[in-house]
Amino acid sequence: MTGKKQHRIDGIVPGSIAEELGLSAGDVLLTVNGSEISDVFDYHYLIHDEELVVLVRKQNGEEWELEIEKDYDEDLGIEFFNGLMDHYRSCRNKCIFCFIDQLPKGMRDTLYFKDDDSRLSFLQGNYVTLTNLSDQDLERIIAYRLAPINISVHTTDPALRVMMLNNRFAGEALKKIDRLFSAGIEMNGQIVLCRGVNDGRNLERTISDLTGYMPHMQSVSVVPVGLSKHREGLYPLEPFTKEDAKEVLAVIHKWQKICLKRAGIHFIHASDEWYLLAEEPLPQEAGYDGYLQLENGVGMLRLLLDEFDEAFLEIQKEQLSYVPHTVSIATGRLAAPILKQLSARCMEHFPGVTILIYPIRNDFFGERITVSGLLTGQDLIGQLSGKNLGEKLLLPCNLLRKGEEVLLDDVTVSDLKTALQVDIDIVKSSGQDLLYRMLQIEREEEKYE
Repeated sequence: MTGKKQHRIDGIVPGSIAEELGLSAGDVLLTVNGSEISDVFDYHYLIHDEELVVLVRKQNGEEWELEIEKDYDEDLGIEFFNGLMDHYRSCRNKCIFCFIDQLPKGMRDTLYFKDDDSRLSFLQGNYVTLTNLSDQDLERIIAYRLAPINISVHTTDPALRVMMLNNRFAGEALKKIDRLFSAGIEMNGQIVLCRGVNDGRNLERTISDLTGYMPHMQSVSVVPVGLSKHREGLYPLEPFTKEDAKEVLAVIHKWQKICLKRAGIHFIHASDEWYLLAEEPLPQEAGYDGYLQLENGVGMLRLLLDEFDEAFLEIQKEQLSYVPHTVSIATGRLAAPILKQLSARCMEHFPGVTILIYPIRNDFFGERITVSGLLTGQDLIGQLSGKNLGEKLLLPCNLLRKGEEVLLDDVTVSDLKTALQVDIDIVKSSGQDLLYRMLQIEREEEKYE
């Protein structure tokens, strides 16, 4: 048996169907129900069935034909070295706002890879421009009912989209949204807003056009362009001001009222940065329609605040004990005011607890970058050395590469501990974990980790 594509198994989930069948890392998946598998699209579609015939070649060369009965949608527990089960497709665009083009030289190679692969939209929630989506892939999405697909729209003006993406097919690619809508495929949209380019009247037009795709398009986020100091030779873009942010929010709030009346959802959402820049209060939980756009920074702070409040009340009710101590928190300048409010509340209700907040200026990418997820180890070391950091330094988990303890500039958590001479706690992205780390209270689940 020599199929066009044979997929080497990299790992087996403990307790899974694959483990029960005796599969192991190094085996090769050949076919499912007699069909060869091109990539992850095919694999996830084919394994949905309740009855499967899976052909695998073992490491000793034997071929096993396995008949499997399982629940519909139950996973087999097979892990592949490449999550796409195929080559990654690089981006064909040259967007005027691309952050990767604004990276300094000398960083690790993987940071410079631009993906625009529709399959990553389903696997990891990535946003894609549709310029790299072939007609065959579009038909497979529709046939396999893959959803939701996350789309970087930016503008619905075809000519402007061609300019913003520097791709002559970018305007034509918008027609693929029509095909997805007609097929009833769920979508989410994203608008990276650039001052003087796709804001103002164009933002109004884009939002108006996208509301025509409700309810299959479930949500659209509006996020401000991120501008690093490394923009030599790139399209001239300027940061938004406080007044600009207020105008953007006014447009979004107007359309939220229209969408609520028309479809019962807010649909269009501003990322948290707009509210902080405009110095306006964050919406309440109901304003986020179930937090569909958290990865775009839409509602992250509201969710954090609500989780913190809930955990705070639980701790007071249970009267959990704590030991007086001092901890420090390093964060981006954007979220620092929120953390200062929460730490003040803690210190007021828990005598003997001191929480020091250190907003870190982003010297690596430039002062215009204020989010914590783009802080580097060298900036942390440079600005925290010699400071009172208490018994523990708390750092947000979004500083680290997923699954590892490495920051963007390859500085590790161990490096930070050594340089700053302090123990470090990594705070998960939840208000409860933040509160427990502030108070240094051990949670039940931690006792058994």
